[in-house]
Amino acid sequence: MDILEKLFGSTAKVKIIKLFLFNPDMAFDNSQTAERAKVSKGVARKEIDNLEKIGFLKTRFYTKEIRRQKNRSIETFRKRTNGWTLDPKFPYIEEIKSFLSNINPFKHKDIVDRISRAGKIQLLIISGIFIKNPDSRVDLLVVGDNLKQGQMDNIIGTIESEIGKEIRYAAFETSEFNYRHSMFDKLIRDILDYPHEKIINKLNL
Repeated sequence: MDILEKLFGSTAKVKIIKLFLFNPDMAFDNSQTAERAKVSKGVARKEIDNLEKIGFLKTRFYTKEIRRQKNRSIETFRKRTNGWTLDPKFPYIEEIKSFLSNINPFKHKDIVDRISRAGKIQLLIISGIFIKNPDSRVDLLVVGDNLKQGQMDNIIGTIESEIGKEIRYAAFETSEFNYRHSMFDKLIRDILDYPHEKIINKLNL
């Protein structure tokens, strides 16, 4: 992200540009933008204001799903709120999208280092967004021992904030994966039979 930070002014701005650029049909309010980009609400609002001033973003009312704790249950309701979305009239959308799409912020080592914090990884496969194949079932397959799901979700969320898109991923304990593989599980076959890269392969697949 160092080069992009120098070009665009800050890592936060790059993340927010990617969020709106790669989700052009969606609207986000300030809190959603901050959460998705992994920045503070103050920083998010500052960058949104700057991007709105140059015509990259425009305001849009949309319906937001809100979840809150009520007694011992989770209550979900929908609320009409004001947010922002990419302005399709901005003249340099395609040029910026092409530029950012061609810069991969992650080397294999970066992905390995991050995912390895979630457990003892035996198999790590990248596909989809990481190899520019939109037809893949998942972007990431993680197989390991003693996987920490909460930590995995946090790691994936951080990667998503830097890419600007949601990541489709599947994670299995080694024993479950081996069973599914032996039973020709459709998801596993779809991942292994189509374009992908194995960046950890201790299972010798």
